[in-house]
Amino acid sequence: MNIRILSKDTNNLRFLLENVDVAFANALRRIILAEVPTMAIEEVIIIENTSPLFDEILAHRLGLIPLKTDLENYVLPEECSCQGAGCTQCQLTFTLEREAEEEGVTVYSGDLKSQDPSVVPVSDKIPIVRLARGQRIVLEAYASLGQGKDHAKYQPVSTCAYKYKPIVQLEGDKCEACGECVTICPKGVLDLKNKSIVIKDVLNCSLCKSCEEKCEFDAIHVDADDSSFIFSIESTGALPPEKIVETAVEIFEKKVKQLQSLLA
Repeated sequence: MNIRILSKDTNNLRFLLENVDVAFANALRRIILAEVPTMAIEEVIIIENTSPLFDEILAHRLGLIPLKTDLENYVLPEECSCQGAGCTQCQLTFTLEREAEEEGVTVYSGDLKSQDPSVVPVSDKIPIVRLARGQRIVLEAYASLGQGKDHAKYQPVSTCAYKYKPIVQLEGDKCEACGECVTICPKGVLDLKNKSIVIKDVLNCSLCKSCEEKCEFDAIHVDADDSSFIFSIESTGALPPEKIVETAVEIFEKKVKQLQSLLA
């Protein structure tokens, strides 16, 4: 198995995974979506709420705010020594107290105060509720680790997808360099240079085969490499994208070892 990073920034990662089958690629994708744990608000205690939102809607909005996650200092509640009762190893507390005094105000995610500065909302500009003059919110919220298979709010990614690595072949002796394939390609994979067609960016190919269908001379062939996959991951900001993949691989390895022990 080979892995090559194609592009990376704060929340996005694109990499090429080679010499594996589709079952492996799909298992990795499903683990990323369903089993890589992240922090999210699970329980909310409303002390005072005179805002336009019902308590349940307010709690729902708080639960969907993505939180920066520390996997080194927290464990899943079911794996904690307190057995999920709630302790500093598996749970942390947020408080929110805001009142509109003279004029209306918007309550943002940045108004949540965390007892752990390493676990805070990924953005302090997520709107929660608009308060009119005299309205007030006071609450406590408890966050814990969870997995996407239990609730979508725990998914570490907003996008996790893969495609087969494209194979684009040009037959120069048949090609008339008419440029029709270049024009019709929606991804800019091909280019016309010095009166000949060249492949500019094969990995950007979406395998739509528009160029192949457009070519009247049967000079271009598009196929997929079923042992190589291009992954695209967009993190919610809870974890860096490379950390998400590393954690997914660790979970995958653990599952394989458990299966081996059962079959031994």
